[in-house]
This record gives sequence, C-alpha cells and structure tokens, in this order.
Amino acid sequence: MDPALFKIAIGGIALLVCIGLFFGIGLALAAHRFAVEVNPVVEEVLESLAGAQCGGCGYPGCEGYAIAVVNDPDVPPNLCYPGKEKVAERVAELTGKKMAAMEDMVAVVRCSRVEGRVSHKHEYIGFASCTAANLGFGGPSACSYSCIGLGECAAACPFEAITMVDGFPAVDPDKCVSCGTCVKICPKQVIELMPLKARVFEPCSTRDLGKNVMRVCEVGCISCQKCVKACPAGAVSSEDGLIRIDHQKCLDYGPDCVEICVQKCPRHIFRYFEGRQVVSRQQAPLKMAS
Repeated sequence: MDPALFKIAIGGIALLVCIGLFFGIGLALAAHRFAVEVNPVVEEVLESLAGAQCGGCGYPGCEGYAIAVVNDPDVPPNLCYPGKEKVAERVAELTGKKMAAMEDMVAVVRCSRVEGRVSHKHEYIGFASCTAANLGFGGPSACSYSCIGLGECAAACPFEAITMVDGFPAVDPDKCVSCGTCVKICPKQVIELMPLKARVFEPCSTRDLGKNVMRVCEVGCISCQKCVKACPAGAVSSEDGLIRIDHQKCLDYGPDCVEICVQKCPRHIFRYFEGRQVVSRQQAPLKMAS
C-alpha cells in the first residue's frame, strides 16, 4: 500500500476513535447528570403486583400503578384486582397505608337479547367489532340498548373469562377478576361489575319507553316502577329510565327483600343471583344462592 494512503487511513481511523470517545464520554456524563433515581419501594410494589397489565386499576400498566400508589397518598393499595386481598395487604404494608376492604366482584351482562328474541333491524356487514357496528345506526339489533354480540369484550378480556355463546357473551366468574376491561370496552355499556354476594340481578339495560320495549323484546324492562315501589329496603331505583340496585342495602335488609322484587316484576326480568354460576341468558331464571 502506498505509504501516503496508509497514513491517511490511520489518521481517519484515529479521528473516528477520538470522535467516538468524545461522544461516549459526553453521553456518560449526561446520563449521570440527568439520571432519575428509582424509588426502591416502587420496585418492591411492582414486584408484588399480579403483573397482568390489565389496566383495571385505572393506571397505564402495573408500573404506572406502582408509581402512583407509592407517591400519591390518595391512591389506595387495593386497586390490583387480579392480585386480590393478598396483594392489597402487601402493597399496604410496603406503602404504609391503611388496608381498605376488598369486595369480590364479577362482571355481568345486563342484556337479555337472546332470551327476549330481539330481532335485527338490519344486517351489519363490516369490521367485526362492536364499536364499529355501533357506529352504524347504533348496531343491527332492534333494541338500541342491547348487546351487539361481536365479541369485543371477549377479545379484550386479559383473563379469558368471557366466551361467546351463539353471539352472546358468557362470563366465567371463576376466571373473572373484576378488572373492568370489558366494562370499559363495551360500546353499549351493558356490562357492569356486581358483588359476588349480591342476591338479585336485573339483566336489562334499556332506557326505552315500555311500549317500545314490548314491541322488540319479550322480557325487557318496561319501566313500570313496580320493583322500585315494592322494595322495602329502598334498594331499587330508576335513574334516567335504567333500573339500579343498591346491593348493600338489599343485603343489609335480608333475603325477604329479594323475594318481593322478583315476584312483583310483571316481565320476570328480576332474577335470583348466584355469583359463582355462569350467567347465560339462554338459561332459565337463576336459582338463589344458599
């Protein structure tokens, strides 16, 4: 090789090495200068969580909740629903917070589209998503408040607790951890969380007038208010045409309270509820828990 070319090549390599060293030292100094100190308690809390990354706590993943529960005194230690009470106790211990009571919940589908033989007002052809179908005139169902049935909730459930049975979601309470993912994703808002110890269940989310409900559904709530007036515990109310049940009031009153609303409903939409039984609208009215 020409000596002159050799010297040029060596010089180029040396220059590149110097530039690399310069930027490497600069990056090292910057990393040291702007390093964010990690709170060891956050790391301990993160390791204690279930690691499901379900978002049921309301934060962006487990790390988001770990940071919040350690640094914010108003964030309770019992928001990791998959971890249940054991994890809540550990988080409370690590953060020095008072352990709040945890209530076992389960997702329920407040719709009786299959049982009520609700017809379709049109056939939906498009992307297989409840959200997408809902954009097309509120979905294909004749009841504008009913479950669309394309399985978006089942696909989103991080614990595979929901399966689709003949186009309708069935919840397995033994797998459900009440993370609320299905509740948030349902465009019709027919899924909600309910205490496992609840005694009664009203599987209908319609807000339509009674005559309109009777025209499209054989079992839907007609807002007659008989359950509201009859409940001795004051546990049943109507909010914007939707029946709501205060399950704690119902439980505090006793089992006799349940019998009254179930018997008074002319559409037989009120059902005895057993939290550990898979809820399916194709089944006969649910049996009361012992």
